[in-house]
Amino acid sequence: MDPLDFLTDKQLLQFFRCSMTQMSCMEQPHTFLNQLRDHHFIPEKMYKKLIRCRSKELREKGVYQVLDWVEAERPDSIKVFWNCVFRDHLLLQYPTLRLLRNSLLDGSFTFYEKLPEKVEKEEEEEDRKKKASADGEEEEEEEEEEEEEEEKKTGRKKSKKRSESAEKGKPSTPTQSTPSQKKKVQRVKYCSPFCKGEKSDIWNWPIYKTQLPVTCGDKEGMLFRNKLATVERCIVVQDRWFTPSGFEEFGGKKSRKNWKYSIHCRGTTLGELIQEGHLTSPDFKRRKSAQAKRALFPFNQSAGSSTESEEVDDDEEEEEEEEEAEQEREERERRDQANTAEESSTGGNHCGVKKTVFKVTCGAINGMLHNDRFASGSCGKSIRTELCWMTPVEFVTRESALEDPSWKKDIQWDGKPLSVLIESKILVIHSLLCKCKLCSSTAKDRHDHDNDDDCFICRSQGSLICCDKCPRSFHQRCHLPNVDDAILGDDCPWMCTFCVLRTSQPWRYPKQMTYQEALACRISDHLLECQYLLLCLYQADEEHIAVADPCINVRNYTSVIKTPIWLDRVVEKLQQNLYQTVQHFVSDVWLIFTNCATFNRDNAELRGMGERLKDLFEREFKSTFSIQLQHPTASNCQ
Repeated sequence: MDPLDFLTDKQLLQFFRCSMTQMSCMEQPHTFLNQLRDHHFIPEKMYKKLIRCRSKELREKGVYQVLDWVEAERPDSIKVFWNCVFRDHLLLQYPTLRLLRNSLLDGSFTFYEKLPEKVEKEEEEEDRKKKASADGEEEEEEEEEEEEEEEKKTGRKKSKKRSESAEKGKPSTPTQSTPSQKKKVQRVKYCSPFCKGEKSDIWNWPIYKTQLPVTCGDKEGMLFRNKLATVERCIVVQDRWFTPSGFEEFGGKKSRKNWKYSIHCRGTTLGELIQEGHLTSPDFKRRKSAQAKRALFPFNQSAGSSTESEEVDDDEEEEEEEEEAEQEREERERRDQANTAEESSTGGNHCGVKKTVFKVTCGAINGMLHNDRFASGSCGKSIRTELCWMTPVEFVTRESALEDPSWKKDIQWDGKPLSVLIESKILVIHSLLCKCKLCSSTAKDRHDHDNDDDCFICRSQGSLICCDKCPRSFHQRCHLPNVDDAILGDDCPWMCTFCVLRTSQPWRYPKQMTYQEALACRISDHLLECQYLLLCLYQADEEHIAVADPCINVRNYTSVIKTPIWLDRVVEKLQQNLYQTVQHFVSDVWLIFTNCATFNRDNAELRGMGERLKDLFEREFKSTFSIQLQHPTASNCQ
């Protein structure tokens, strides 16, 4: 349902007028401006001036001027404007446009019968004052002229009045009866910024609210507090960015392998600051909720409220710590039990295989069973399919029509029932009295296992944002487009690029197109497809042969390859709107594969990895753009 079909131009214009400030404050509005330019909603001169603007304040002011121009010059095309900005690639990139569209869908925006008219009261008052002052000056001049004429006739009276007025206007001197008062000069007092007995906890100072000075060995750097929680490079040393573990290695403390206690801030380790709540540790899984956002930004709360909440939650935290310790002991016992079972096995068939992930089937459906998530048939969502995580019973019920299927027999692993792994104690069933989170019946604990524990792109853990439509999880910077912090606090479902493309592809491409037609498309209309293709390459490139700049880490690379290109650079060019058509984007990606084959002509392993990435890109490109013809030669793309 398109809300624009049910609204009049007058209502849409009112909605536009009330949303101008919100749209002008959008971050990185280049794609938004390109879309307006494509549909002739911005003058070319204004566009060129604004696209070169680097100041955030001037850019916001310029975008507002563009919207003001649209209101004044294009009021009859307001429905075309909203159709233009409510495209999928813009909604995916700009949360503001998504919120505006949702306010039309759910009816939260109120249409007033009549908005207040623009009345320039201040300007009118200023004009009135100017006119009044001008009239007063004219009257004073007329009075002075009259007084001069009267003085000529009767000079005494007027001169007397003037002398009195002059005396009134003279400033009083110290010799008069009023005694003079000397101003007290306040002397500058020098004192310590700390109260008596107060420690120099600089992490509580307002000046260090966003960043902290840190040291590791003899190296000094600046830690950005908000980046620490997102598992990315958060420490800068002379324009070089490091992850915490990278900064630990840079400081010569790599052997410790624990950056939380190798990196210090004024003699206090980062581990202590994390335990006290001054910093947010990246070693937790974040869900897309308001509660998670409060955990991500603990510095927005006042000191009083934080201490009160800490006092109230102390008992609960102690109980949770005891429960977690008990759960860890139980899991350790189960793990030891499983390990001893594997070691004592004779090595026949499957029992001697040490695995943590097993490929399982039930009828026509396939999945991957994860040992660390397995609890029992109805507890622990341990089987992952393309669509969701399921318990073994749910996995069998989806395929079988029986009300009470036998999951131990119906689920097959390598041609044998799952009971083989249970009997050999490779899979350990939890007891009925188990209190671990896998066996918990609360909705929160069950919901926490709906998504992956690792990032779908880089396969590492940390602070993850979870898709509400599929089991994938991502780091904010691994996903394309990058997930903005503003999205984490709203209650609207969040879908990853994979799900957005899957749900929208049937109506985006109702009919097939040729390869040349796909290459000729404007990149601004197909950002979603390009971001999806890049995510597929990132996820498939487990060895990172095409991710980073090879000129830095590969010896003699520039002597062989004259035009280096890599995935991170392609993403950067895509975000900076340096591609005009899909062909430009495809040419750079194909150049990555060509460079890989040229440089690794003597390395069959790396050359084979590049060919597999090339085949993946070709296959996904055909599927994504609904290509009906065979792929042309690589030379046609470049």
